[in-house]
Amino acid sequence: MAFTLWTLFEATLLCLNAVCVLHEDRFLAKIGWSSSSSVHGFGEQPSIKAQILNLVRSIRTVTRIPLIFFNIITIIIKLILG
Repeated sequence: MAFTLWTLFEATLLCLNAVCVLHEDRFLAKIGWSSSSSVHGFGEQPSIKAQILNLVRSIRTVTRIPLIFFNIITIIIKLILG
């Protein structure tokens, strides 16, 4: 299998799908990464864990609609081209 732009696109799409599927209450809270555990005071630097949780929430919020569109396009192309 060659490393092409299409395989890079598919890998990125799969990683974004994986991040968007993570549910805070079901999965992240079990490993101690819930939103309630990232409480910090005003003016304090957020921890790395809090920054990663904010990144996951941001990715879920911003890429929800475009991800549906890209998944549909990928499925159609895979069905047509094999």
